[in-house]
Amino acid sequence: MQLPANQLSNHLQRGFKNLYTVHGDEPLLQQEALDAIRAHARTLGYTERTSHTVAGAHFDWSEVLAAGGSLSLFADKQIVEIRIPSGKPGKDGSVALQQLAEASQGNDSTLTIVLLPRLDKMTKSGAWFSALESYGITIQVDPVERNALPQWIAQRLGAQGQRVAAGEEGQRTLQFFADRVEGNLLAAHQEIQKLGLLFPADAHDGVLSLEQVESAVLNVARYDVFKLSEAVLAGQAGRVQRMLDGLQAEGEAEVLVHYTLAEDIRALKRVKDAMGQGRPLPMALRENRIWGAKERLFERVLPKLSERTLAELLQSAHVVDGIVKGLKQPDWPSSGWQALHRLALQVCALCAGQTKAAPAGGPRR
Repeated sequence: MQLPANQLSNHLQRGFKNLYTVHGDEPLLQQEALDAIRAHARTLGYTERTSHTVAGAHFDWSEVLAAGGSLSLFADKQIVEIRIPSGKPGKDGSVALQQLAEASQGNDSTLTIVLLPRLDKMTKSGAWFSALESYGITIQVDPVERNALPQWIAQRLGAQGQRVAAGEEGQRTLQFFADRVEGNLLAAHQEIQKLGLLFPADAHDGVLSLEQVESAVLNVARYDVFKLSEAVLAGQAGRVQRMLDGLQAEGEAEVLVHYTLAEDIRALKRVKDAMGQGRPLPMALRENRIWGAKERLFERVLPKLSERTLAELLQSAHVVDGIVKGLKQPDWPSSGWQALHRLALQVCALCAGQTKAAPAGGPRR
């Protein structure tokens, strides 16, 4: 059975299974889910724990099967944890996981927990994952997206007796906090805990001012080029500039950032051309393998972009391709990162519905 991560606590209070699978790419939330299951299991007498990490194609599953099927020597009940960092158990692992899933039924002496990274649709349709889902509880741990991050921060502050001021000031405080920790949820958690130590709720009535947050929260944001793509298409100019500065500071390759921006422009042009040939927008998006969050962004921005505008953007992308590879171009910055800023803000402004792109500039300092 699938269970949303935010319902795990209520589930544990209502009942308990002998098999849990936690999968996702957010380490903090995955660890918290694991800790919650362990803590509840200890209250039920599961006092011994063994852990197995599946590494390599020749991993010996017999030890895992033996642990899952044996009684503990030192306790009535035991926890068997199986970590599969690659998300690919292999042929032998697939068989072993199905056996463990079936054996979990009626085996109250062993709690089995399987830990996996984020899985694609094909992997989740495999026989071994289907068995884990059928016989136990599967919990998908999703990242906290940027638009949900302020509320997530507010909830975490509330859990330790703190809150931001009401109204616009509080919203500015949460937005500032989110900008500082975007893409780094573990660090966000640590910064929230730090605020609890610096400004105890009983000493300040639990209300945090913008000045207190600004003075305490470090800039620990981490960005990736795929989130940059979404921010550009969403027309979020300020966020785009912060992300480009962050990617540059982290040593990301200019050519990878350019490829991401250029690929979006090419995809917009292909979909627009398909629509010009009479294809409905949903069909054109499917044919060009545009789906998920990007599908919604394409649906919003394509009506704002003419064929001529897209042709101009494609030419700009071609120019910047040369710049990041060391070529000089008239009327363009010589720095690759400055050229990427100009291209990204050009696309961003048009996606936001502005008739002219924002003025080009170098990285903000």
